[in-house]
Amino acid sequence: MKETLNEKINKKTIAKQKNLKIILRALLVIIGGFITAYGLEAVLIPNNVSDGGVTGLSIVGSELFDLPLGALIAILNLPFVFLGYKQIGKRFAIYSVIGIASLAVGTILMHGVSTIIHGDTLLVTVVGGIIIGFGMGLALRNGGALDGIDMLAVLLSRKLPFGTSDLILFLNVFVFIVVSLVFGFQGAILSAIAYFIASKVIHIVEEGLSGSKTFKIITNQPEIMVETIRDRLGRGATYSIVEGGYSNEQFKEITCVINRLEESKMKEIIQEIDVNAFVTIYEVVEVSGGRFKKKDIH
Repeated sequence: MKETLNEKINKKTIAKQKNLKIILRALLVIIGGFITAYGLEAVLIPNNVSDGGVTGLSIVGSELFDLPLGALIAILNLPFVFLGYKQIGKRFAIYSVIGIASLAVGTILMHGVSTIIHGDTLLVTVVGGIIIGFGMGLALRNGGALDGIDMLAVLLSRKLPFGTSDLILFLNVFVFIVVSLVFGFQGAILSAIAYFIASKVIHIVEEGLSGSKTFKIITNQPEIMVETIRDRLGRGATYSIVEGGYSNEQFKEITCVINRLEESKMKEIIQEIDVNAFVTIYEVVEVSGGRFKKKDIH
């Protein structure tokens, strides 16, 4: 059957809306990168305070070898972008490249910008942590990442008997030990405090980033939903037969546990397949055993 004129118009409208959404998300990721760069260049770095993760290592390398911070951020994050591509997907990797590039360019453009706070160590850690946390949270909320350490933690959690959050903490302890070699013990302590504040702000902006999340989904297309989740996220799911208390109808309830970086993509899948799906989301403190592993999706 030939498509009607209305169907063609609807398809074009949907395609335009989808493209607009992609552009808007990319723009917000870029803004997040520049906000984070400002927090580093205008607050933390001038006061000998670093960040955690790959960004923290880049700051240390910049101070030790007198190299451009933006270049180090871009280079050191490249392997982690590949991990993100393999573990989470092409779109996440693209958004992350955009975000990391924005952070790198932002630090170059803002290098030497006037310091907004100087000397007050408590205020430096609080304001700096809030600014970079907001920038990173904004990027993550829109499907990208500005630092590769989270992606490494996700990969290691598949190989080691530790949760993602525990591994992020462990990896950052190593980072702050390295930071102490450049900024001293006090600088490392202040950097850790700023990172802790930033992580809390990220949590607020992104609405529950740490750990894993359980999605319970009731949809009229459970088989298609599970197949799509498996194909696009590499995640398995289970069915439970539930019965409506009012209608007495039986449904297949889907249960799927994902890591925090996959939440945005999971919501997109649900919206695409069934906008009327009934979805409940739970915070998961720890996941171990069973088959909480994912297949490569490329």
